[in-house]
Amino acid sequence: MVTASPYFSGTKMARMISFLRAHKRVSVIIFSWVVFCALVLIPNWREGPFYFLFFSALFLTLLASQLFWIPQVVDLGERFVPGKSRRSWLTAIATVTCLFLFAYNIGPWNIPQGDSTHLTLRHILFVAPFWWWFVGSWVGFGLVLVFWTVDRTTRAAAWICRKARKAAIHAAAPMPCGIALDPPSPARRRLLEQAAVAVSALPFATAAYGLLYGRLDVEVTRPRIVLARLPKAFEGFRIAQLSDFHISPFMTADEIRRCVTIANGLKADLVALTGDYVADDPTPQGEVVRALASLRAPFGVFGCLGNHEFFTETEDSITRLFAAEGIRILRQERAPIQWHGEVLNLIGVDYQQARFSRDHEGHLVDRYLEGSEKLVMPNMVNILLSHNPNSFDRAAELGIDLTLAGHSHGGQVALSFINRGLALVRPETPYVSGWYEKPGSQLYVNRGIGTTGPPIRLGARPEITVLELTRT
Repeated sequence: MVTASPYFSGTKMARMISFLRAHKRVSVIIFSWVVFCALVLIPNWREGPFYFLFFSALFLTLLASQLFWIPQVVDLGERFVPGKSRRSWLTAIATVTCLFLFAYNIGPWNIPQGDSTHLTLRHILFVAPFWWWFVGSWVGFGLVLVFWTVDRTTRAAAWICRKARKAAIHAAAPMPCGIALDPPSPARRRLLEQAAVAVSALPFATAAYGLLYGRLDVEVTRPRIVLARLPKAFEGFRIAQLSDFHISPFMTADEIRRCVTIANGLKADLVALTGDYVADDPTPQGEVVRALASLRAPFGVFGCLGNHEFFTETEDSITRLFAAEGIRILRQERAPIQWHGEVLNLIGVDYQQARFSRDHEGHLVDRYLEGSEKLVMPNMVNILLSHNPNSFDRAAELGIDLTLAGHSHGGQVALSFINRGLALVRPETPYVSGWYEKPGSQLYVNRGIGTTGPPIRLGARPEITVLELTRT
């Protein structure tokens, strides 16, 4: 019988332990990803491989960002805290604080949050700092990856050029490239690394801006919507659109009333509310309705429901509360808007989820707005209130002239100053914010007022829209 050599086994084990110590961060990332897959991704495999890959990538970059930034924080702390063993306990404090904030805010357990509509000390100490750190560290690490990629690419190009120079010298040929070939000195490389880390820390400042100011900096937009079939009586008709309130400690009833005051001051002819009045807690539905009850318009206040009403099972109850305040929620129904003998057909639907099926020929068919065909009036201008902008393709097929939607928050954290499509919500919908057009049909996506997830807005200001309808 052949037995393994104790020396061989011990050497192999020692090498493995040495490898794991040298690559302990990689080991932590791999182990954590396996646990994340087992607890979250695999049980939700029915969502498909894209879901698995997308959320795996998000989780891995999030975890790597923490392993990168915590030592940076410790390095900074060492400059201000005396003592020989300070690094050990600074690392322990930073790690425990980070784990606590993550567990408190996104752990699988249900921690009582107390008052869900007022900004309390608990939210100031535990929730706001977490989301500031979450967004800042994640985005900042993304910049680190960009700098790392550029650095590696430059070094690879320099290496190739050095090889080419040696070959050119031997062949007595001219140098083929103009890249600096000599590697930078250690001091210069250290300076470049420190500059890269400093630039990568800028997202922490922008996250603080989005938390303290950006989420409350309401913008009033005034798009003109040209509808060739618009009745003459409705020339210049103005619709104020508000969406995605998400009443919460970071979007209180007082803040919503401030938006109501702004909307009333715009003197619109009709007010349209396009869903998501609550966040994750159904309790404050009465409070958000009371905050919106002061909305006024000559032709009335109408609305539809969003996915958060669906998820919190408040569709029926909040509809009744709105009705008691004179606000009509349209649920698979229409309301004629009449003026001087002419009519606009206003349609409202509940939250539209992706509904695709195959027809008798095996083609994939869009089932958004299924059952709403009877609400469309062919001889009128049809205006649809639908929270989900993804219903626009089907709305255009049905001949709906204008769709008003919300849901996307404009990405909430976006690079809209470059392109409005550079937003976190882009994988979910091509309709991120603003105006879109298809033959015979138009869509306007309102960025909303509140937030979900991080109470932060960057590049996607909260919005109140006043749409002016015109024939030309």
